[in-house]
Order: sequence, then C-alpha cells, then structure tokens
Amino acid sequence: QVQLVESGGGSVQPGGSLTLSCAASRFTLDDSSIGWFRQAPGKEREGLSCLSRSGRVDFYKDSVKGRFTISRDSAKNTMYLQMNSLKSEDTAVYYCAAMYPQDLGSGCSLLPSWYNHWGQGTQVTVSS
Repeated sequence: QVQLVESGGGSVQPGGSLTLSCAASRFTLDDSSIGWFRQAPGKEREGLSCLSRSGRVDFYKDSVKGRFTISRDSAKNTMYLQMNSLKSEDTAVYYCAAMYPQDLGSGCSLLPSWYNHWGQGTQVTVSS
C-alpha cells in the first residue's frame, strides 16, 4: 500500500525551529513532485512549498519564504520541511503530499487538488 508517514511535529516557542519528516513507502519520491501543506482550525488547507521531480522548480508561499525549506533525501526516500523563525500564526496541522508518478520535466503546485498521495498530518503548535 502506497503510504506517506509524517513525523517531527510538536510544540515550540516563537522564534524556534522544527523539522518535519515524511517517509514514503511502496513508491519513490525521486519519481514524484512533492509538497507541504497546512490547515489551521476553521481554515482551508494551504500550500506552503513544493519541489518538482527534477528539483529545478520550487515554490514557496510568501509568508514562509526565507523561513521554511523543502528538501528530499533519495537514499532515505524521505522528504523534509525545515521550519525556522516560527510564529504563532504557523500553528496548524501540517501535511506532506506527493504526486506520483511524474515525468522528469514536470513542475509542482501549491494546490492540494494536484496531489494524489497524502500523509496523515502532524500538529505543530507555536506558543510561549
């Protein structure tokens, strides 16, 4: 069964850092475009960052640009979201996503509907 399993969420003070991980099983992230999303209570799921299969295309939501970094480790078949300078408004459930399979020349998207595989979500709480 194709699966994405997230880890790394938790509670952190404002200004702190967290790294979210998302391990894939039964498919290869190297053949996928990947993305990270979040959903706060009462709000729609929003795209934060994405990375194309080739790694040559990436996008970031303006509010996280310069603070969050998306990456992929081929050997571990795992994707990451490094989050720095966290703010209270970053509090949400965070989701990883993959669009598999993808052609090498494909891009990526911050639209949730574009992806066909999702992680279960992990809570991130930023509070003093």
